Amino acid sequence: MQDPTQYCLDRLSGQGFDKSQVRYSIDERDELQAEHGKTSLFRTVANTSLVLTGIHQHKRATVTLNSSDQAEIDRAVNVLWLSAQASMADEANDIAGQQAPDTFSEGLMTPDRDAMFGRLEEFLAYSQEQYPTVLIGLAGVSHLRKFRIDTNSNGVRFESSTGCYQTSAHFNAKDGLDVSSMNGSYALTDDLDTPIAELATFDRLLRGAAEQVRTQKVEHKFTGDLVITPDCVGSFFGFLINSISRGPMVAGTSIYKHKLGETVASDRLNLRSMPRSKPGGYQVTEDCFPAQDLTVVEDGVLRSYLLDLYAANKTGLERSGSTGGWYSVDPGTTSLHDLIKHVDQGILIGRFSGGQPSSSGDFSGIAKNSYYIENGDIKHPISETMVSGNMANAILDICDLSVERADFGMGAFPWVRTSGVTVS
Repeated sequence: MQDPTQYCLDRLSGQGFDKSQVRYSIDERDELQAEHGKTSLFRTVANTSLVLTGIHQHKRATVTLNSSDQAEIDRAVNVLWLSAQASMADEANDIAGQQAPDTFSEGLMTPDRDAMFGRLEEFLAYSQEQYPTVLIGLAGVSHLRKFRIDTNSNGVRFESSTGCYQTSAHFNAKDGLDVSSMNGSYALTDDLDTPIAELATFDRLLRGAAEQVRTQKVEHKFTGDLVITPDCVGSFFGFLINSISRGPMVAGTSIYKHKLGETVASDRLNLRSMPRSKPGGYQVTEDCFPAQDLTVVEDGVLRSYLLDLYAANKTGLERSGSTGGWYSVDPGTTSLHDLIKHVDQGILIGRFSGGQPSSSGDFSGIAKNSYYIENGDIKHPISETMVSGNMANAILDICDLSVERADFGMGAFPWVRTSGVTVS
């Protein structure tokens, strides 16, 4: 790994920048793919990225290169200077202060290609045997490696590397003339000790695809419960996560802007960001600090925003140890079977397709790959159905979380039951 970071810092300083930051990274991927049930492609790809940030008189600019050639860097520094001069001054622009250099390494850096091939072939054979009506459009096993150097003009220097496997599959089912909606899953993992079908929700979704070739309409509009699958949880908790992040907090549009230490969710909810503990996570934040696992919501109480250095300076709030990602929700104490038994009327939602909710959390969209629940029983798969409500209220109105969780590597989530959602 040829390290161009010191040359970049010297050029930025020589150009006249008061402060500068440089990130140099190489991402490599060994990728094995199968298409339409047959292994068809193996390749190794790499991407080099060099991100230069300069601040002059509180004016900030950033440029990204995919080359470490010195002539390219020189040209980029000149462009960066012109861009900074044309930008607006903002006293919140800053870089991380001096810290002791450190090196981080997580995960397996050398792939087992034989195991990759074996697990993919095993998954294709399992799918065909157990779910013959399911058509695997695209499936794959990849090994991801990331090497990164983060430096700045305050003497900060962090070197980090991560390695993990990624498994994924996209599929639907066909029985006669009837076809189910497309679906899929993924998982990041440190090793390939477990069959792909047993990871995340692969097996559940394969079975669901086979069941969903024939669906029924929801006969009438009602307000009831929503049982949110782990695959769909991100669509709902994403509203809370986005609202406590840089954009809405700096703009002042977040409904949680004065809610630190206050109740924002059901007391059953514990939400964490765990980039240091999950496969493929990050050890250094984008603003050049060592990343930390942190609790975002504890027993329903907001414990941390997700703010980088700029957002913290802009809002006067504390910079968070994580800027998000790699989320985990603690399991509940109720089995999934019993959780569903408590639903008088509602739907089990597998996918949500809709626009961004309003700043207050109002949403409407289509429930896909979903089931109708009545009197505690899953009755039948449903055709695409409109659901609407308020995501902030849905998080507050969580009735239960399952003891079972699906671990996707980048996140681990239980099934979540909430109330007061309109189905039409």
